[in-house]
Amino acid sequence: MEKIVVLATGGTIAGEAASAAEAVAYQAAQRPVAALLEAAQALGDGRHALEARQLVQIDSKDMEIAIWQQLAQACADALARPDVRAVVITHGTDTLEETAYFLQRVLAAAPGSWQQQGKAVVLTAAMRPATARLSDGPQNLADALTLAADARACGVLAVVAGKVFAASEVSKIHPYRLDAFSPGDAGLLAWMEEGSVRWLRTAAPWPQADSRLWRQVQDTPASDWPWVELLASHACSSARALQALLQAGVHGLVLSGTGNATLHHSLEQAATLAQQQGVPVWRSSRCLAGHVVPGAAAAVPLALEDGLPLTPVKARIVLLLDLLLKAS
Repeated sequence: MEKIVVLATGGTIAGEAASAAEAVAYQAAQRPVAALLEAAQALGDGRHALEARQLVQIDSKDMEIAIWQQLAQACADALARPDVRAVVITHGTDTLEETAYFLQRVLAAAPGSWQQQGKAVVLTAAMRPATARLSDGPQNLADALTLAADARACGVLAVVAGKVFAASEVSKIHPYRLDAFSPGDAGLLAWMEEGSVRWLRTAAPWPQADSRLWRQVQDTPASDWPWVELLASHACSSARALQALLQAGVHGLVLSGTGNATLHHSLEQAATLAQQQGVPVWRSSRCLAGHVVPGAAAAVPLALEDGLPLTPVKARIVLLLDLLLKAS
């Protein structure tokens, strides 16, 4: 039987509160991975050969580049083993979509043939701490193990509240509900139902990637990575925040625009000047319910991947990795 390697990083799924009635005032990243797996397997999910490792214990709002590097290397090492089918990552919900997308981009560039073998990385999380009366963590982790063992699972996926998402499509859209994630217009990949996966469409294979990216990700100290920031356009926007970032030495910017990725005129003017100074600036939309519709040429380019618009946080990851690769 092929193994599933479980990498634990903390988050609400490992959180604890003073009472079972408390679902908001809790401390994230408290319970070890062994306790999480014990709770998941108590639901009857004991059929998988598992190997667990507590990689870090953090609240995912505090995710750092150095942890991303460590996580990517741990995933690559596990997937390169012939006895491993997939990796499951327990994570906080706040930055799950960013870690998932980062791993999708970076692991595609890692050496080895496991991408062609269709191996998978599955992220899961919880909206309630482990101590909550209605904790969703055990079921989400049990679903992640089931999904990871499915031969049709490929690439980086996420599973929360019985829903399966592609890394390129998942976004957190609600701060409290158990069903807090959305795939946007793309739709779900699959549903988890009674310990099995009901696929709605085929998971995309690992994308093509420049092998130099993997070396840059692993060899560049976290302190030397490009500095890429997000900045929002809003009513009464001022150019001062963008100008301050330029003066501070920012290497790239993503502007989270209104509506169809539109920018306040003062911000757009400042962004145009930043580009003339050699600082790349991309725009996206703060509206997450649908894709931006590309229109006429604009002074600030739209953040795209394979012709499809990116959300602000995913656009930031693409620009960050692009600048890192250019530094090689």
